[in-house]
Amino acid sequence: MTRPSSSIGEWLRSFSGEVSGALGDLGTFLPYVIAITGAGILAPTPVFVGFAAGYALVALVYRAPIAVQPMKAVGALIIAGSLTAPETAWTGAIIGAFLLVFSASAQLGKVAWAIPQSVVTGLQVGLGLMLGMVAIDLMAAQWALAIPALAVLALSLIWGRGPWALIVVGAAVLVAPVSDPLVITEAPDANISIRALLSGITAQLPLTLLNAVVVAAAVTRSLYPSRASLVSQRKLAATSGALNLFLVPFGALPMCHGAGGIAAHHRFGARGIGSPMIMAVLCVAAALAGRDVIGWLTMIPMPVVGALLAYAAADLVLSRRMFDARADCRPVIGAAAIMTVALGAGAGLIVGLAAEAVRVQIRRRRQVMNTHR
Repeated sequence: MTRPSSSIGEWLRSFSGEVSGALGDLGTFLPYVIAITGAGILAPTPVFVGFAAGYALVALVYRAPIAVQPMKAVGALIIAGSLTAPETAWTGAIIGAFLLVFSASAQLGKVAWAIPQSVVTGLQVGLGLMLGMVAIDLMAAQWALAIPALAVLALSLIWGRGPWALIVVGAAVLVAPVSDPLVITEAPDANISIRALLSGITAQLPLTLLNAVVVAAAVTRSLYPSRASLVSQRKLAATSGALNLFLVPFGALPMCHGAGGIAAHHRFGARGIGSPMIMAVLCVAAALAGRDVIGWLTMIPMPVVGALLAYAAADLVLSRRMFDARADCRPVIGAAAIMTVALGAGAGLIVGLAAEAVRVQIRRRRQVMNTHR
């Protein structure tokens, strides 16, 4: 018979892990949200309503802490002033429609499964390196804050479900000076440019299909094998597509299920439905606060956000697939990773597939030579 005290202790450990894990993806969430809402390009209420709906949806559909992140390429264009609010709405809706079309086709799953494991791993490593570089930039603003944050977060290596992210964020808000808002260029006028729409769609769609569908599915199955049956490339494309098609036209920020965010939630203790539901509740509270939430978010120092992001990046780079890969697969992984960092996920995919084809040919020739000896 289970003792009541042990049951309560287990519940507290589980709850603290879900709370900490819920905050684990702030490194990819906060910089975009603070910059875009702080500049007045998008209103905070619909932005947070979108994320609240997204996290509630993944909790119900996947029963696992699947991340709901800002789309990085589109977010960067918004911050740079290359997309207005109307252009963002059209861009998100069009990408959402594409994703829903892809999710309805059995070919998406076939194409996704046809991508070799070495190439998927290389893309994952490349995306991790990209996140790592962003993390270093954020931490470099004040290493005196970043290093203690990294040290506390390192305790997650000993006790994965401890409330480390919560402790770091809470302590930083209490003791650190308020961060200056990110520097943002002035947004252009509200006219809709077809060129701007095309730039946003072509920059984001390949990245979403690879990072938020193919790689995200692989990462989720690796971290949560008991929920593998609930996660597929087509389902991830469908939920991403629905969020963008039905919410972005009303002011939400374009969203996706980034692989780095999934790793971040897991790293800091998220294991089940609790973490996404906590995020949904927090986002509802932020939406109700309106513009006041911008002041709250800027209380979290960017170096601390960078420290959170650094651990998410490490999880992607130092995955089990990386260590289990055969020796002849590692050049393929390296080629795909380097090109992803240099030119993006699309280039990483092309170069990775070419490198994998060369690897297969070399392996076949060696096998033929060995049989003729």
